[in-house]
Amino acid sequence: MPHAAPLARTIAVALLSVTALVAQERPLPDQESFLREVRTHLQTDSTLQSSYVYVETRREQKLDGRGRVDEESVKVYESYPGLPGEDRWERLISENGRPRATSDLEKELRDRQKKAEAMAREATEQPAKQQARQQREYAKQRREFDAILDDLFLVYTIRMERRELLNGHETIVFFLTPRRDAKTRTKEGSQMKAFTVRAWVNEADRELVRVDAEAIDTLKMGFGLLARLHKGAKLSFVRTKVNDEVWLPSRVSYSGSARVGLVAVLRRSGTSEYSGYRKFSVDTSSAFRPPTP
Repeated sequence: MPHAAPLARTIAVALLSVTALVAQERPLPDQESFLREVRTHLQTDSTLQSSYVYVETRREQKLDGRGRVDEESVKVYESYPGLPGEDRWERLISENGRPRATSDLEKELRDRQKKAEAMAREATEQPAKQQARQQREYAKQRREFDAILDDLFLVYTIRMERRELLNGHETIVFFLTPRRDAKTRTKEGSQMKAFTVRAWVNEADRELVRVDAEAIDTLKMGFGLLARLHKGAKLSFVRTKVNDEVWLPSRVSYSGSARVGLVAVLRRSGTSEYSGYRKFSVDTSSAFRPPTP
């Protein structure tokens, strides 16, 4: 039957269309209660990634006046959880396709291990002091993040739009429009006023899957003297579910232009891609094979 395959494809497409239509006709959940649950799941990237080692590939393009790529750089990092009280530790593995010397990587690792051992001895000698410090730092970070979330829900008018299948997950799509007269408490909250946002949230577990933002106004930075991010700049943030247990960043991208100082205009685009997530252990730094850029 020579026409069996085309017929099967036609039937499959029809069934998928009907399934999508039925899913769309289901009533959307109550927005207020849904968003309340979403907020309880929101955490900073650093908190989510704190027990993982991963590879980050950063690509940056310098663009000319017509938006064409004039120059590109590619850097690959291996990223480890930070020592107590410190940010994450990153090792530059390769740059523009050229791996770093093994001797340099090994020296960095030895230096890092010495520092970790010294902190471990301090923790053994003064465990209560270190624990109290860590608790203070976590509480401070949580307060700052909660203040940013407060500003987010204050700045934006949020509209639940529809269901949409994204990367195999059924999501709820939201559109966020800024209120220009919102009274914010944080620097981040003030910056939000310059962006419209579309967000995709996994309906099953209320986790953020994707965020796209676009500048609808010029954003002043450094008191308006150091830089101005121009209208039209775009940002995108995508997450993936790792080990069927936690949603972690998988890709961040940006594009746009900014005036730096009084005359210089920089045009840039770039991406950061996160891969190779592994639970951190004492063995995770013993072997590493950087991906091909």
